[in-house]
Amino acid sequence: MDSSAIALGAPRNSSSDDEEMEEEEGEVIESAPPLQIGEERVLGALRIKKKMLKLGTGYETPEHGAEATVHYVGTLLDGKIFYSTRDKSEPVTLTLKVDEVRAPRGLGHCIMTMKKGEIALFTLPADQGYGAEGCDNVPPDSVILFEIELFSWIDVVDVRRDGGIIKKIIEKGDKNGKPSDLDEVLVRYQIELLDGTVVTKSPDEGIEFCVNEGHICPALPLAIVTMRPGEKVKLIVQPQYGFGEEGRSSSGNINVVPPNSVLNIDLVLVSYKPVIDVVGDSKVVKKIMRDGEGTSVADDGATVTVSYVAKLQDGTIFERKGVGEEEPLVFVTDEEQVITGLDKAAATMKKGEKAVLTISPEYGFGNVEVQRDLAKVPQCSTLIYEVEMLDFVKEKTPREMNNEEKIEAANRKKEEGNLLYKNQKYQRAAKKYSKAAECIENGKFEGDEEKQVKALRVSCFLNGAACSLKLKNFLETTILCSEVLDIEFQNVKALYRRAQSYIEVGDLISAEMDIKKALEADPENREVKSLYKTLKFAKAESDRRDAKLYANMFSPSKLGQKKRKWQQT
Repeated sequence: MDSSAIALGAPRNSSSDDEEMEEEEGEVIESAPPLQIGEERVLGALRIKKKMLKLGTGYETPEHGAEATVHYVGTLLDGKIFYSTRDKSEPVTLTLKVDEVRAPRGLGHCIMTMKKGEIALFTLPADQGYGAEGCDNVPPDSVILFEIELFSWIDVVDVRRDGGIIKKIIEKGDKNGKPSDLDEVLVRYQIELLDGTVVTKSPDEGIEFCVNEGHICPALPLAIVTMRPGEKVKLIVQPQYGFGEEGRSSSGNINVVPPNSVLNIDLVLVSYKPVIDVVGDSKVVKKIMRDGEGTSVADDGATVTVSYVAKLQDGTIFERKGVGEEEPLVFVTDEEQVITGLDKAAATMKKGEKAVLTISPEYGFGNVEVQRDLAKVPQCSTLIYEVEMLDFVKEKTPREMNNEEKIEAANRKKEEGNLLYKNQKYQRAAKKYSKAAECIENGKFEGDEEKQVKALRVSCFLNGAACSLKLKNFLETTILCSEVLDIEFQNVKALYRRAQSYIEVGDLISAEMDIKKALEADPENREVKSLYKTLKFAKAESDRRDAKLYANMFSPSKLGQKKRKWQQT
């Protein structure tokens, strides 16, 4: 028996859907406690028995595709040995493949239940051994035993699931996540042809690049986004992910690559710097140079203390804060106290975090020239800020407030919203009104406090609806007005604004119902009467359009055409 060619492994899950699922590393779901030395148990539906002879270490077990290094001894029930790797000086390496069906089928499944250093005795029924055919030293339909010692294994991953990039994990990385396409990575690598010829290698200290910009060949970024910091792998790369059908000529520090070359790549992900698209339009980009403390970030409304050096793209420093003799900058996020890009990025930072921000003009100083402390900033300048979050104090959440504080905070935010509304900053005003309403959403209010809270909520919802109308967010307008009407069912302003939004979206029936209710409550309201005239005009226009549509549909010429088509068929 050639041990390197043994067919391995009934798969743990035969469903392709199950193979798509990504499990937490090291997670093992068992219905019974781990086996102790001397204990024996049947392993699921395969009816394989496992007896523990020596406990392993850690919690991980090999996965499908792994290359496991083992010693194993196969015996019949009468004790006769039919195969042993112990006769060899070195243990053997077996590949645990999902799609293998050659006997002994159950051996791979046995190995995949083991931890590093474990020794166990497995009893395999005939259908998990050599079946009805048997083999040289195993009679047909024989129950067989394998004593297996698992030394180690290398996880093997088909990166693209097409065999184009096979990744063998030589050394696992830490658990601090994997880089994304935007991130900047530091890697070391050596690329070789199958005959060992070196194509190229990185400097000993490694090389940095952004994943989405690519490097050397397509395989590198595709493999890197599957790796963790410190992870060391060997890649087997087919031509379509290497240098393709044409190969490449020698240039710089890259040697010639013949056409259709398969590559071997030794690759280490040394580290990476997360790069965050702060706003979502790639115009405020944050590269994290040093992670901060814990998981808490400043958020909107926090009082933050930052130091920074602000530069133009050519390196000209136009402002410093908190560097050398300079005092750090203290500001409240989401209050327009600094440029928008710095404001939004600061709200995403942890205490102690260092980051480099790249801010497009739209989130900087726009299309105007401004004089800052150390230099002028030309119009339409992209800005670079090297920022450290020294400290921040978050706003109290409503849960942390007593009733008096909740009402006070709601009033303050409402007034801030009013000021923003007057300055035509409707988006920010709407946010203030929403936060004001959140402050008093929960809590037990009684007596005068209850009346005050009711009036405040109505005012915040109405003002928020006014903002939504200005922003043409008509669905939000109807929602906020409905909130008011749940509190005061005849509130004229709520009926009026909801009717406005209904007219805008063409729901003229609902608009008329709201207008009539408003006129019942306040028959002389001029704004509502004016809106009623607008509604009647809109209905007349709608009726004219409908009449024209139906006239065209049922005109003699149209009917004649339909009749001729019917006769032709």
